[in-house]
Amino acid sequence: MREIGGYIELDRYALPMLHEGAVALNCGRNGLAYLVRARRIKKMAIPKFLCGSVSSVCEREGVEIRLYSTGMDFMPTDTALDPEEWLYVVNYYGQLGNDVLEDLAGKYGRIIVDNAQAYFQMPLEGVDTIYTCRKFFGVADGAFLYTDAMIEEELPRDESFERMRFLLGRFERTASEFYPEYAANNGLFAEEPIKKMSRLTENLLHGIDYGETRRRRTENFACLHEALQKMNRLQLSAADGAFMYPLYIEGGARIRRELQKDGIYVPMLWPDVLAVCGEGELEHDMADNILPLPVDQRYCIEDMEYLAQEVLRCIG
Repeated sequence: MREIGGYIELDRYALPMLHEGAVALNCGRNGLAYLVRARRIKKMAIPKFLCGSVSSVCEREGVEIRLYSTGMDFMPTDTALDPEEWLYVVNYYGQLGNDVLEDLAGKYGRIIVDNAQAYFQMPLEGVDTIYTCRKFFGVADGAFLYTDAMIEEELPRDESFERMRFLLGRFERTASEFYPEYAANNGLFAEEPIKKMSRLTENLLHGIDYGETRRRRTENFACLHEALQKMNRLQLSAADGAFMYPLYIEGGARIRRELQKDGIYVPMLWPDVLAVCGEGELEHDMADNILPLPVDQRYCIEDMEYLAQEVLRCIG
């Protein structure tokens, strides 16, 4: 029986939601798990330059993995796939445009595109593509999957209300106070089964102005690029609705620590890479010294100018 009356809950939002027609799941890694089951994948080539969540999903789902290298252009090195092997392609910082991805799909055939860092880049038709919501928006979970392969399991629906405290706390206080809860939330998904996206997350995603979010991220990326491109070892293209601005610079690890002292938090996205790769490997150096600078919708051009000044000060 439906409840009527009582106290008022969170408002229900009805703005258009990006990726409305995709399969809505509880987290990105379960988008991969869904594909593994739907496609009956047994072997996969994954990049060394990646967090351990992908290899963990493969291990959990009984998929044999092989590691491959990427260059400073974030492209896979030339590697032939074994029979029935799939290529996992990460669209790092949204730097692999759909023309590039189309070439990779034509070359390798069996590819999965990880667009966790390219939320506003629409998928190629016929190419399995995964998106993660919490890297771009104030939600605790959620992912979208584009695929024409379906699993026959009846998926339970996720619930998010118990994961929201770190987001609500950050809204009214500071990020540092609630960081342990944020980190703990990230760890929850290691053991989470495949579920439908929660109603709470879906509702929040219907309340976002995607056009404004996209515009701000694009402009903020361009502002940082104008200020920092001369010292960036990466040759970057413009990023539409950018994830972050990756500044690859000598001494990046030291600069990260200096910025933190001033309340500027720049993550090391994939610390697992340091254990997987030796110090002489490119991926090790990139993981240590790429500074993913924030460009998201919370900030304006004046914030980006301040951030660029602080980075330049730390470089010395």
